[in-house]
Amino acid sequence: MTIEAPIAADTLAELAALRHRASRTPIRIPETGPAAPTTFRVGDTVAAVLGTIGAVVGDLVQDRGGPAQEVSVDPRHAVAALAMSTLTREKGPDGQWVAPAVPPEREIAKSAIRPWPTRDGGHVLPHLSLPNLQARMLDLLGCKLSSEAVAAAVATWEADALEEAIAARRVCGGKVRTEAEWRAHPQGAMLAARPVITIERIGDAPPEPVPGGDRPLSGLKVLDLTRILAGPVAARTLAEHGAEVLMVAAGKTPQVAEFVRDTSHGKRSCFLDLDRAGDAARLHELVRSADVFSQGYRPGTLGARGFAPADLAAARPGIVCLSASCYGHGGPLSDRAGWEQVAQAVTGMCHEQGLPGAPELVPLPACD
Repeated sequence: MTIEAPIAADTLAELAALRHRASRTPIRIPETGPAAPTTFRVGDTVAAVLGTIGAVVGDLVQDRGGPAQEVSVDPRHAVAALAMSTLTREKGPDGQWVAPAVPPEREIAKSAIRPWPTRDGGHVLPHLSLPNLQARMLDLLGCKLSSEAVAAAVATWEADALEEAIAARRVCGGKVRTEAEWRAHPQGAMLAARPVITIERIGDAPPEPVPGGDRPLSGLKVLDLTRILAGPVAARTLAEHGAEVLMVAAGKTPQVAEFVRDTSHGKRSCFLDLDRAGDAARLHELVRSADVFSQGYRPGTLGARGFAPADLAAARPGIVCLSASCYGHGGPLSDRAGWEQVAQAVTGMCHEQGLPGAPELVPLPACD
């Protein structure tokens, strides 16, 4: 299974509507009006996704003789789900509940991740969140980490040249486009011609039912090789409905603490470094007993280490392989890495969110 991204809100609403017509589990999304500080229908979109998930789970329950249910998702609650990493509180030394401390360098980096003007009148968003990518980006820009320094450095480039230089350095960032420019771009046109989710057969195997048990997905074994938001939320969703999820990461891989707290509920975790033969062999062992393999690494990264979908299907016939990628699969930009903010920049969201000549990020991870 491949999730193509970025995805327009109307497309996701259409997906939920199709599921609603095909499902025995009715979905109800009440009209609540705007639920987020943006003109995009973020609340309705996320409610549509959550409702679709609920309908699938409801159908599974009925398939096993359970009761029929209705799924109802309030768009305001859906928006709150997007913001959970900022709503988390911990008990401080005085017993009061406070927001977990964020390292100062991360706060500085977050303030610098935004669209900055280029010398030709365009804008480029450089991504500076993770230490390894941040170091390479600052080296490319030739500046220190601060909003002022990054803005001054970006202003010396033309937008197209900087976007290509970012890709050549294998860091993350993107040129701010209008929606029309994205749709006219070969990558945008390719994605527009494809469904939201594509399913490709990667091998032959007899059909397998979801094992079942006390919860809808009990007995399902999932390997989660993702981080930050989109992929971890997918695996967390399976865990919420009873799947046994093992999160796998290398100890040296940078993470973001607030997202680990938000997306790791219901999972177990381990460290495996696939550059070490013994650790790679251990993952191969885990694959042979897994039902789902979910990964969000830069395209080609795991394939080069023997974990391409065809390799996984040969080792474990019937396995479901999920791949989430910023630019989708196929097209001229498909080998590039990216995060939520980059997706917003290149597809026209930043352009729509801001004022003329001053693009802004939607203040919620709507794409992830």
